[in-house]
Amino acid sequence: MNRPAAVNFVFWFILVCLVKASSANWWLLGMPSTYQSTLELKATNYKQHCSKLHYLVKRQRELCDLSENVLKSVGNGAKMGIDECQYQFRMSRWNCSTFSDSPSVFGGMLKIRSREKAYVYAVSAAGVAYSITRSCSKGEIAECGCDDKVRTKSTKGKWEWGGCSEDVRFGESFSKDFVDSRENENEAEGLMNLHNNEAGRRSIRSKMELVCKCHGVSGSCSVRVCWRRMATFRLVGDELTARLDGASFVKMVKRKKKRLRPMTKNRKKTHEKRSRLPRGITRLLRKKCVGVLGTQERTCNRSSYGMDGCRLLCCGRGYHTLIHEVTDKCNCRFVWCCRVMCEQCTSMVDETRCN
Repeated sequence: MNRPAAVNFVFWFILVCLVKASSANWWLLGMPSTYQSTLELKATNYKQHCSKLHYLVKRQRELCDLSENVLKSVGNGAKMGIDECQYQFRMSRWNCSTFSDSPSVFGGMLKIRSREKAYVYAVSAAGVAYSITRSCSKGEIAECGCDDKVRTKSTKGKWEWGGCSEDVRFGESFSKDFVDSRENENEAEGLMNLHNNEAGRRSIRSKMELVCKCHGVSGSCSVRVCWRRMATFRLVGDELTARLDGASFVKMVKRKKKRLRPMTKNRKKTHEKRSRLPRGITRLLRKKCVGVLGTQERTCNRSSYGMDGCRLLCCGRGYHTLIHEVTDKCNCRFVWCCRVMCEQCTSMVDETRCN
């Protein structure tokens, strides 16, 4: 099966620390309190709830009106994107921190054009596409279902199409309609955000899996039935992280159509290691104005020379070691019949944290 061409991140870069946070955004749907409220929606009150979400633009509220499960799926997608971002950046200087008291969720961080911003846009757009696609396959959204078009593709007799192939095209289309509706493609930053949103969505399709089940007498597998499903979202996050270092400075050029072009011809390829520490929000100091909390008291790996190592993660301030007493199960054995018995063992564990 043909896979879509990969799309690398692009970003603009600004050194200025901007005090004003970006306006309220749909990412709020993924925050704990807001997400919980969407889970409580019913068929009788979801439209009234959608109309009150003033941080959504008009088109997003229209899509919210389709059914109560749409907002739940979008909220789940936003939460997936935030959770995955925090996992992927857990050992970086900026760890994708969010703020419950900020309408922009990420504080002022997204005012800085950086690789990290590109990742946030990509992984959150992917989260919405992923969540909507999964809801379709579960029958939770009436406007979509399984992907029937895939059954028209030839298998050359190797298997038969069956089961419920996940309709990733509908998920991508919905994500494009919902997430991209905030962006102005006539502005450089809007065009950049649209590009990164698309990079996130394409990463899902590039990781689609073929799952098969055998049918036949005594497990002979005389008939092989297959369907397509999405890979785990962790693999999608890993794919986007692998492309993070390949992000490029870009500029908008106006010809017949507005396009983004690299600022320099010598574009760094994906997977190429950086020869220096990244600029942007990976600053050494705590910057409240952009929502960077600093790395004080962050756990680090003293034996690592990477970004998770104490030398880099602690920004040269040094680190200290804490010793914890940990009690865990050990020497477990099976006792007939039918239980497992374990002893309680205590050990001392070292934990290093940044000063």
